[in-house]
Amino acid sequence: MRLVSLNCNGIRAAFKKGLAEFLEQTQADVVCLQEVRAKEAQIPTMFLRGEHHWLEAEKGGYSGVGVVSELPILNVRHGIGDPLFDTEGRVQKIEFEKFTVVNVYIPSGTTGDVRQAEKYRFLDLFYDYVSDVIRKQPRTIICGDFNIAHHEIDLKNWKTNKNTSGFLEDERSWLTKFSTLGLTDVVRQLAGPEQSVYSWWSQRAGARDRDVGWRLDYQWATQPLASKCTAFEIPRIPVFSDHAPVIVDFTL
Repeated sequence: MRLVSLNCNGIRAAFKKGLAEFLEQTQADVVCLQEVRAKEAQIPTMFLRGEHHWLEAEKGGYSGVGVVSELPILNVRHGIGDPLFDTEGRVQKIEFEKFTVVNVYIPSGTTGDVRQAEKYRFLDLFYDYVSDVIRKQPRTIICGDFNIAHHEIDLKNWKTNKNTSGFLEDERSWLTKFSTLGLTDVVRQLAGPEQSVYSWWSQRAGARDRDVGWRLDYQWATQPLASKCTAFEIPRIPVFSDHAPVIVDFTL
């Protein structure tokens, strides 16, 4: 099973940049998208033959997540039970016959203290939510844009970003706590502890070309699935957004 996760920074723009063709060539089985930034009626005719489900934000041109799958989906549940975050379109749970995928777009705190406080509130709620999901389904994958770089190896300029949202000590500690739910960062597992792997680059100063990036996008898996990971890829090219697709292969 090939699972692709991508913050597309606007699905309509990514579609014009060839996202549909890329995913077809990639032979994706399940595609989880974040920051769709469109109402469902505005989403271009989709490109895989299977099902698609969207959780749009109430605010136009903002947030939103979606899944497109060639594997049969048994059930989709939207939201985590919080009025604010659910109207922002942040989480969907996709249930398959043998496993579950949670698609998440964690808020950014870069706009200031108020939004950073909301980010921390989301993290607390999401931790409890995922704990409950895993308790009910031990074969679970959590994928999406976490807006946090976990370790120093996960961003190029870590020394100058210690006080930057996305690399704050409390955020990084939360990711460590998150992993204690029995989750493995499968990209790091496959890449090893010393390989720099990034999934987001500033759109300024040629950061992407120079690979001066951050790893903000993850696929976490419970042990029964983490042991089934065989390969990953985070291609910098082609460019669909400021993020890159995170592609992981599982033998199920």
